[in-house]
Amino acid sequence: MLIRLDPGSPLPLGDQIAAAVRGAIADGSVRPGERLPAARTLADSLGVNVHTVLRGYQRLREEGLIELRRGRGAVVAAGAAPPGRARLVEGVRELVADARALGLSDEEVVELVRTGLATG
Repeated sequence: MLIRLDPGSPLPLGDQIAAAVRGAIADGSVRPGERLPAARTLADSLGVNVHTVLRGYQRLREEGLIELRRGRGAVVAAGAAPPGRARLVEGVRELVADARALGLSDEEVVELVRTGLATG
């Protein structure tokens, strides 16, 4: 699994790490039960603080995509969201990041989505 970070992105580095793992789950290159790189190892290879990686992993845990096991590290959850849902979540995160970069409020983004649903 290849993770690349864009320091110029409005998306925080931890969220970029989570997005890369989410994408790998969505495209099937990482499967349930597979171990992710250790946070310290990944942090060293990306040149970021270990806490940045842990924030990304924590977000994925909250989404039910990975399990964090003491001594065993991060493992893709057996009941990880279906690839379609993982892609959708990734798209929503990109939408929110783009909207924030444009200075839109959360309410404005929700209204855009509602308008899009009503016309689509």
